[in-house]
Amino acid sequence: MKRENRQVMNALILVFQFGINMIVPIFLCCVLGIWIGDKTGISWMMIPFFFIGALAGFNNIFRMAKKLYPKDDKDRNHAKKNQ
Repeated sequence: MKRENRQVMNALILVFQFGINMIVPIFLCCVLGIWIGDKTGISWMMIPFFFIGALAGFNNIFRMAKKLYPKDDKDRNHAKKNQ
């Protein structure tokens, strides 16, 4: 595979991972909120769980993006030399 095609595939995979890291916690928290709402009789219980899932998804994305970028100038210089 050509280098350009590999970079495009890596970018698409990264976008897909961001989407999965955001959607899964929201979905699971919504399902949990609906289940708890049915058990307790509180129909609006899904709403706070949706926001909890969104915060968890943003946290996952932040952690993943943080790993992608070097931490300090030494790492940046080292990354530039290796390119």
